[in-house]
Amino acid sequence: MRDKVCRNCKRFVEGSKCPVCSQSNFSRSWKGIVVVSDPNGSEIAQLLGIKAPGKYTLWVK
Repeated sequence: MRDKVCRNCKRFVEGSKCPVCSQSNFSRSWKGIVVVSDPNGSEIAQLLGIKAPGKYTLWVK
């Protein structure tokens, strides 16, 4: 089974609430993965609007 991602911030989530945005609206339909370790020093993180380190998807349905 595919991992679930938060539809709001696109972060991969294991629990029942997203640790970044505190939402519980998840999807298992996603494409692409980006892992951000330093959001302040990453141009990709800035382009995607990522503010916290973690594993994110590029697209979520």
